[in-house]
Amino acid sequence: MAGMLDYTAGNTVLHRLNPLSKVALALGICVAAFLSDNFGFLLALLVLDVALGFVGGIRKKTLKLLAGLAGICAFLFVLQVLFIRSGTPVFLFATDEGLRTAGLVVLRLIDATMPLALVLALTPLNDLAGALVKRAHLPYKYAFTVTTALKFVPVFTDEMGAIMEAQTARGVEFDTRNPVRKLRLMLPLCAPLLITSVGKTEQAAMAAEVRGFYLRDRTSGVRDYPFRALDVGAFALVAALIALAVVL
Repeated sequence: MAGMLDYTAGNTVLHRLNPLSKVALALGICVAAFLSDNFGFLLALLVLDVALGFVGGIRKKTLKLLAGLAGICAFLFVLQVLFIRSGTPVFLFATDEGLRTAGLVVLRLIDATMPLALVLALTPLNDLAGALVKRAHLPYKYAFTVTTALKFVPVFTDEMGAIMEAQTARGVEFDTRNPVRKLRLMLPLCAPLLITSVGKTEQAAMAAEVRGFYLRDRTSGVRDYPFRALDVGAFALVAALIALAVVL
């Protein structure tokens, strides 16, 4: 799922929302997913997640994210069915309670993960930091820390890929299907990745200090990030989703 956090430019309804409204919408969907144990409602949230991706013009990213989560959730589903033995046996080792719990875990995981990833794909991180400082009154150093951590995720992913390619050129076989063997091959790569990460972090800290990091405050940004009618609609949708989750 490389590249999921990269911003995709556009002029859709979701692109025009205030960054804080997008975050509130994503968090509202997450809260609603964990408040409800109604399968119909959780499936409706899943449809809403996919619809948000399509409306935002990132159809391929949305389907790719959904496919990646489906693979992870299939593994979690089997684990839940194996370890939950309470309830009435349905088929072989599966019980009705195990199937129900596994279904809830899988749907909640997908419903909670997708909107957060989609928000990051539809929001420039600089705008997110600016809105946090201007509207949420978050100190700039904390907003900078959050957005910088998100920026470094794809950087470290690319760095890990480069290290694996270098090791593959030296004869290391990372394409093995044995998960234990693959884990043993990847663990030694943590040391060079850590060393590279520390170097990049120090460079980023020096660059930020040279550009007057400690002098920035709420008045430093040029944009104001006002709330508009679309944002009111987003907050209303959040309230409606949470209310439905509680009722259902």
